Amino acid sequence: MISTKNNILQDNLDYTLFSWSKQGGLKPLDIVNAKGVYLWDRAGKKYLDFSSQLMNVNIGHGNPRIAEAVARQMKAFSYVYPGAATEARGALGKKIAQITPGTLRKTFFTLGGAEAIENAIKIARIYTGRPKVISQYRSYHGATYGAMSAGGDPRRHAMDWNAAPNFLHVENPYFYRCPWNTSSIEECGEMAIRNLEQVIKYEKPESIAAIIMEGESGTSGCIKFPPFYLREVKRIADQYGILLIADEVMSGFGRTGKWFGVDHHDVTPDIMAIAKGLTSGYLPLGGAVVTDKIAEHFNDAHLTIGLTYSAHAVACAAGVENILIMEEENMVENAEKLGKYMDSALEKLRSKHPSIGDVRNTGLLGCIELVKNRETKEPLVPWNAKPSELEPCLKIISKIREQGMFTFVKWNFIFIAPPLCITETQIDEGLEIISKAIEIADEYYRES
Repeated sequence: MISTKNNILQDNLDYTLFSWSKQGGLKPLDIVNAKGVYLWDRAGKKYLDFSSQLMNVNIGHGNPRIAEAVARQMKAFSYVYPGAATEARGALGKKIAQITPGTLRKTFFTLGGAEAIENAIKIARIYTGRPKVISQYRSYHGATYGAMSAGGDPRRHAMDWNAAPNFLHVENPYFYRCPWNTSSIEECGEMAIRNLEQVIKYEKPESIAAIIMEGESGTSGCIKFPPFYLREVKRIADQYGILLIADEVMSGFGRTGKWFGVDHHDVTPDIMAIAKGLTSGYLPLGGAVVTDKIAEHFNDAHLTIGLTYSAHAVACAAGVENILIMEEENMVENAEKLGKYMDSALEKLRSKHPSIGDVRNTGLLGCIELVKNRETKEPLVPWNAKPSELEPCLKIISKIREQGMFTFVKWNFIFIAPPLCITETQIDEGLEIISKAIEIADEYYRES
């Protein structure tokens, strides 16, 4: 039976499962239309999308060029098996090679970001003949089994007693909450590098296949790397014959004001995981991009990976058009320019609200960290908060939605990652909504 206007929402609740939540009492947005940086629900209410949904709609909503490119491909054919060559596959692979750094050249296409991480790990293990993978505690790399085990996000604990083996974690250079109580971001970075190398030595360097790092930190709190940090990680990885996998699933495709987060650090990883902004979420698509050296290895060695929908022609057509739109409309440059405007606006917001402990932003990927006290840095809501501790967070989410905004709020973080086509006026509109919501956090603030 086709759903009517009155039962569409109820059919969603009755017949589908929603991610990352209890299923009872849900009140999902019931979206009917989207254009640019705005969404409309079935009742006609307008929402400013201030996190590109889940940080992936980089070109903005409703661009007709994607629909036209997809329709052209579907009129020719929709699917062939992944061993076939297609125009869209070759064109997208070539386009990715042109914008990725260094000798990153060949892409294995996946369905999304988690599968990009999964296959990057497989490639690293096959290539090196080693089993172990190192990542950071405050990191998120996807929700499939291996990707969740690789990440340090506490959502992994729901299945952690059966986590995939051979994943190790190290501390982040998180200066605002430095694990070593250092006095500068540089010193915090030096300690994090020591921690990484120490773990490598403890675990036997010859057993470690790869280190996974986000090109720019995302849902773990937009933690800024010290200027030298990723270069040092790459130097250590090279010293021990370990591959560096850059997770650019969220930070890629202009999000940080450069094509990729690693471009801010002058680092070329051995493997790069991509997704999200690759198609701006118009269709599911991801990839693991490898350097010439790794690609050449598999000219003779068997590449034992595969997906039924790898290099799906329709998704690849969307990816090609998406990158062309970003280039022709200067969206990467716009993200860089408006990122500077965002930096200034966030600092003004911080001076207005005592509960803002820190703001961290690169391009159009940032977050506001809320505290109960600036001196002690006690978080408004603790890391991995229990349901009983979430009251302030839930009030803020409700206030933001009530005012007509969608953005990602997690624990004591409010994330800011609007589509790259946003304007200064729309940024001001969004930050005014967030400012009113942060008044709730201010009520929980306590002076020392």
